[in-house]
Amino acid sequence: MASIFTRIINGEIPCYKVAEDDRYYAFLDISPMAKGHTLVVPKVEVDYLFDLDPQVLAGMAIFAQKVAKGIEAAIPCKRVGVAVLGMEVPHAHIHLVPLNKESDLDFRREKLKLSPEEFQEIAKSIAESIK
Repeated sequence: MASIFTRIINGEIPCYKVAEDDRYYAFLDISPMAKGHTLVVPKVEVDYLFDLDPQVLAGMAIFAQKVAKGIEAAIPCKRVGVAVLGMEVPHAHIHLVPLNKESDLDFRREKLKLSPEEFQEIAKSIAESIK
């Protein structure tokens, strides 16, 4: 059975997409730690990030860099933090989280509650900022 991320990539489940190319997909986390919290996934479904083909993993890092630059341009923050947990969904993914202090990257924190309109505005802003 396809992972929820594969279903998002295939358009079976809606998302707030910020970027896509032939091998990778980026969309807003629906339980964000900060406005602009984005997930980057490969289109190939592999459970564990470090089981990816080395070229796919390297390409994913380059794609994530472009997305992070778009986040920095669209969301006021000092940096974009990177986290790889991979325990909740069996599909390799990277979290990109806008940060103003280190504690902003604490997954135990209460998640933000955003309206669909806020998600749409954030996704559009990031997408337009990606070069």
